Amino acid sequence: MAKSRVDYTKVDASYMSHRQLKRGAAGWILLAGLGVAYVISGDFSGWNLGLAQGGWGGLLIAFVLMGIMYTCMVFGLAELSSTLPTAGAGYGFARRALGPLGGFATGMAVLIEYAVAPAAIATFIGGYIEALGLFGLTNSWPVYLVTYAIFIGIHLRGVGEALKLMFVITAIAVLALIATVVGLVPKFDAANLFDIVPTDAAGASSFLPMGIAGVLAALVYGIWFFLAIEGVPLAAEETSDPKRDMPRGIIAAMAILLVFGALMLVLVPGAAGAEAMSTSDNPLPEALRIAYGGNTFLADFVNYAGLAGLVASFFSIMYAYSRQLFALSRAGYLPRWMSLTTRWRTPYMALIVPGTIGFLLAALTGDGGLLINIAVFGATVSYVLLNLSHIVLRRREPDLPRGYRTPGGAVTTGVALVLAVVAVVATFVVDVLAASITAGIFVAALAYFWFYSRHHLVASAPEEEFAQITEAESEIR
Repeated sequence: MAKSRVDYTKVDASYMSHRQLKRGAAGWILLAGLGVAYVISGDFSGWNLGLAQGGWGGLLIAFVLMGIMYTCMVFGLAELSSTLPTAGAGYGFARRALGPLGGFATGMAVLIEYAVAPAAIATFIGGYIEALGLFGLTNSWPVYLVTYAIFIGIHLRGVGEALKLMFVITAIAVLALIATVVGLVPKFDAANLFDIVPTDAAGASSFLPMGIAGVLAALVYGIWFFLAIEGVPLAAEETSDPKRDMPRGIIAAMAILLVFGALMLVLVPGAAGAEAMSTSDNPLPEALRIAYGGNTFLADFVNYAGLAGLVASFFSIMYAYSRQLFALSRAGYLPRWMSLTTRWRTPYMALIVPGTIGFLLAALTGDGGLLINIAVFGATVSYVLLNLSHIVLRRREPDLPRGYRTPGGAVTTGVALVLAVVAVVATFVVDVLAASITAGIFVAALAYFWFYSRHHLVASAPEEEFAQITEAESEIR
């Protein structure tokens, strides 16, 4: 991607002082917890909708392919985050490799993903609450409003407190997953995996009831098992030793997610049936109720603790979108007022603005599947650009000091790049309207950059300083 010409505007000496994050708040264990927290809701709900798209076999293949893509990409991100440790993360990596346009495109794709994913999770939180019959609440806008209001409020208090709370909530969610495994293993029957009646689609069978095309459609939901793990590097400016801690944290998180994702994919439909799970809003407790012939203490525990899993991801992705928006606005790519921070050094406008948008999306649609597809479109576009950035930097700047080096180098991220392109195509297969609307929003954002924000960038933003130093050094050589 060719670099576009940009212009920098002067800012006063106080500009950066009003846009500071709290350093040293997270070590590698908290980062690993953050990575798991981003994603763990995907084990509790959402992935099961892929059973309706491709059957169990189609979703299994999707899980394997997307697991390979994410693992390869995570190795690349471990290298990039230890090399360029800024709050911009994906935007910062792509800015260095692909120029301002590539950086902004990556940042906006990530922002679309992170602004919409909590909205999808909010609908699943509503589903779990409705299943418990709490206070007579239904899966509707009051639940979404309260959820957004509470957790934005906690984030405004400070990153250290937020990350510690995330860690505790995530630990509860992990206990729920372990309890689900223990409860479903005795009830597992392989025949339940293949109880969806095959269609007349090409290549249809009991293993692939929707045929070969079902595999492509299921990729979107295979992504849901891992979506947002790439957000760990957004905590780089708040990490005590990013060169050491970032690779450890993100790789450990990925390993945990692979294990739990595989267990849920096999045991939940294997105990309760793929057909029954394909439309469920709360698949884990429902699977336990079906498997044991009614309500049990274990099902209720998983239902309550499952809420913790959904909250963990909701809460943590909120952290991620605020840091991505903070970095883009601090550098002038988006309106600068959105990067202002409080006395606790939290970017309050970057929390409130996407939160408001997410609440409205959840309240107006109430459709978790639709919102998943929108979030995944943004995610897959960013994955294409992130993997490309790693490949470009490996070739263009081989001597750049790196705290970690990706096993297999550019070949590893090359595999991830190919699979990410396939995943972009898959979003149009599942819901062409949602993908097209999201693509339109993305194009509109690029137009905003081209006609306005590229002429009003802030040179003192860390990601821009990195890039300017590199460009100056290349000119000298």
